[in-house]
Amino acid sequence: MSNNREKLFTEFEAPTTQEWLDKIQVDLKGADFNKKLVWRTNEGFSVPPFYRREDVLKLKTPDALPGEFPFVRGNNKDNNSWLVRQDIKVEDAKDGNAKALDILNKGVDSLGFHFCGDCVNEEFVSTLLDGIECECVELNFCTCKRRSVDLAKILVAYFERHGYSKDKLVGSIDWDPIEKIVMKGKDVTRILPLASQLVDILKEYPHFRCIAVNAASLNNAGAYIVQELGYALAWGNEYLSELVEAGVDPALAASKIKFNMGITENYFMEIAKFRAARLLWAEIVKQYEPKCDCACKMCVNAITTTYNMTMFDSYVNMLRTQTEAMSAAIGGVHSIVVKPFDVVYEQPTDFSERIARNQQLLLKEESHFDKVVDPSAGSYFIEELTTSLADAAWKLFLKVEDEGGYLEAVKNGTVQDDVNATNAKRHDDAAKRKEFILGTNQFPNFTETSGGKAPVAHACKCGSKQEDAAFKAINSSRLAADYEALRLQTEQSGKVPTAFMLTIGNLAMRQARAQFSSNFLACAGYKIIDNLGFDTVEEGVDAALKAGADIVVLCSSDDEYATYAVPAYQCLAGRAMFIVAGAPACMDELKAAGIENFIHVRCNVLETLKEYNAKLGIK
Repeated sequence: MSNNREKLFTEFEAPTTQEWLDKIQVDLKGADFNKKLVWRTNEGFSVPPFYRREDVLKLKTPDALPGEFPFVRGNNKDNNSWLVRQDIKVEDAKDGNAKALDILNKGVDSLGFHFCGDCVNEEFVSTLLDGIECECVELNFCTCKRRSVDLAKILVAYFERHGYSKDKLVGSIDWDPIEKIVMKGKDVTRILPLASQLVDILKEYPHFRCIAVNAASLNNAGAYIVQELGYALAWGNEYLSELVEAGVDPALAASKIKFNMGITENYFMEIAKFRAARLLWAEIVKQYEPKCDCACKMCVNAITTTYNMTMFDSYVNMLRTQTEAMSAAIGGVHSIVVKPFDVVYEQPTDFSERIARNQQLLLKEESHFDKVVDPSAGSYFIEELTTSLADAAWKLFLKVEDEGGYLEAVKNGTVQDDVNATNAKRHDDAAKRKEFILGTNQFPNFTETSGGKAPVAHACKCGSKQEDAAFKAINSSRLAADYEALRLQTEQSGKVPTAFMLTIGNLAMRQARAQFSSNFLACAGYKIIDNLGFDTVEEGVDAALKAGADIVVLCSSDDEYATYAVPAYQCLAGRAMFIVAGAPACMDELKAAGIENFIHVRCNVLETLKEYNAKLGIK
């Protein structure tokens, strides 16, 4: 059998890279290879359309083994298991406890409790954890950063009182004051020395972490993957160096740091991100000369992003979070939080939380993503992406270090300016539909209304005194927020405009233009009336007025606009807004005749629709 297989292979001569390129160039028929097929990523590097074995042979990542330094292939040797985590916002300890016990019976094995600093007391914690076998579930806590030391003491006392084994307790305290500096501009530098106290309190609990790097906040603010990764590494290194300088053993310090990172819809890039993150963090920790390489393992809790979530057509959010969870699972993270599909406009319901849990359970129980260690290993594409991301993120890390470290860069506003610029660019790209948001700026649901939904505004309810902003802050806003505000404005105006497609002339072009225009105008929540076609513009105008149209869109071919546009405009006689779908060569002549509205692929969709709302009296 082996001889036959060998003979089969030897019958074919492997084409060289140049032969592939020559063949591609023939198929391109003279088109520019770099413009047509090379992906220029937002991460600062380009991705060619194909890879070969020779490209991967020069890389070091394929030589690594699972569970071994530098852990690019994961922290585990024999499985790819992760924890299914659900976060609970707790206002009443009994209610929080009841919910925790309920979801532990529904597939969750990691709990995240979020509560304000005023709740940090022994009675509250005891009530919250009543009936929970702490050795059998990961416990994560997030509260006011000033009260985290008190919380750590209360937890240690609780664990000792119940006789729990220190080696079996797994969890974390989300203590990350730098997040408040970078996201809100608040000066909380005076509590940074608490880090060493926290570590000292929990030093005998090897699997309980107490220093967090909340890079997911950058992700939710629109940061590109390289920005999140590079800044997360610098962020973690800031805490690590502070702890070591305070006299904490490097291995202990590293073992107490946990990374909370976001997951975007960029599927393959996210898989590579988590692999690159482990690789680079291991190299960083190694420089502190820990006694054991196991201290170089990176612990990552991955959280699906809210940046791309939408209020309208919200069930699409489930598609987004599903692919995000898949990429994190394949990337080999410690735990995953899937945000419920309705989290951006309401307190998640039991239904949406159940769906979010089941999205992970499906990956485990039906797709068996937890069985194979680093299944993406050996893929030429993933290995190249891992290396490219690592190189780009490392450059950003070094840039931050040259500025004096992450904290200094945050004080100077460098990080905030960088992320804010990316967020602004992405919003501008979404406005021009260079970046698609399915169901919002591309293929919106024509008939959907808000049903009373409104974007949720999150606010801290801690009872502690709030500081004035001392530094720059990050302007965090979801990508769809501008379109949602526009659509709500239209809906709440009391009169939703009707857009009528006056289709005439060339069949293929009028249908294509009508579809484009319908999607364009539906982004503002307008009512759309499409048509099969009219024989004359007069017939089309009469039908539009009879339908009560506020907007009439002429849909035809560029050549035919010279014939149809001016007569249609004159026939309409100002009784409705007139729009030409396209940017025909005769546009100047049409403008000279008084036609001023044109929609086409080069339009800024958001600004154009805002302008139309203003013309229609919608405020």
